[in-house]
Amino acid sequence: MDGTLAAAAGIGTGTSSNGGASTRGKPIKCKAAVAWGPGEPLAMEQVEVAPPGRLEVRVKVLFTSICHTDLSAWKGENELHRKFPRIFGHEAAGVVESVGEGVEDLVPGDHVVPIFTGECRECVYCESDKTNLCGTYRVNPFKSTMVSDNGTRFSVVDRSGVRQPVYHFLNTSTFTEYTVLDAACAVKINPKAPLERMYLLSCGISTGVGAAWNTANVSKGSTVAVFGLGAVGLAVAEGARLRGAAQIIGVDINPEKFIKGVCSAISFPFSLSLSLLSFSHFHILVKLQNKM
Repeated sequence: MDGTLAAAAGIGTGTSSNGGASTRGKPIKCKAAVAWGPGEPLAMEQVEVAPPGRLEVRVKVLFTSICHTDLSAWKGENELHRKFPRIFGHEAAGVVESVGEGVEDLVPGDHVVPIFTGECRECVYCESDKTNLCGTYRVNPFKSTMVSDNGTRFSVVDRSGVRQPVYHFLNTSTFTEYTVLDAACAVKINPKAPLERMYLLSCGISTGVGAAWNTANVSKGSTVAVFGLGAVGLAVAEGARLRGAAQIIGVDINPEKFIKGVCSAISFPFSLSLSLLSFSHFHILVKLQNKM
């Protein structure tokens, strides 16, 4: 994650910026960063965002950021990623502008974060305690359309003057002022929570904390090594701290990452002593003490 890319005003008003008329049930024209081809610079375009379909919500995106997954797909490193034009982005926070037919647990004005691994809450996978990969809304980096009709909710006028569909990414597509999500891929959050921080819950924080809490199942008093001190790595360290790890070893080839690691640690109410070690090309930050 490299930082916030976009912020907008008028939270939860459900009104357009050019006249104050209600936008619910109508297409919205807004700005979006559109990728026209693999590796091509993103172009700020005016796109049209259709109203949400059945079991979908339209969200006003207030904050979004870049994750390396966006970069890999934008480059088209895997041939199956090459579906263009496309709107990338999957880490964001915003406000529900309108809801489609059948949506019962979200209403206009709700604060939400999009997630790329949604839950229908009804299938055998959602009801299992062994997985959270929903049979319908599980993460699929190659999917480029909506679940309900395999269509898109974005369109744009191309360079020849013809309007064409713009494809979705990771069930989210957040590099736009408005996006349409499957309701199963939008999580309601406390309206008092600061949206400028909550967008990290879409990917970085949940991925890192979840890796320590669920996948590794870190136990109290254990020693944990974290390779890579980016946003996800720091979230892994925090997840390990929350589980009571006695020592957390951070490994990174970039010594400048240690500054962020130390600052992140110091921001929490526990004491620690630090030492820097150098093994070959790795610099290791060792948290020697973790008193809760």
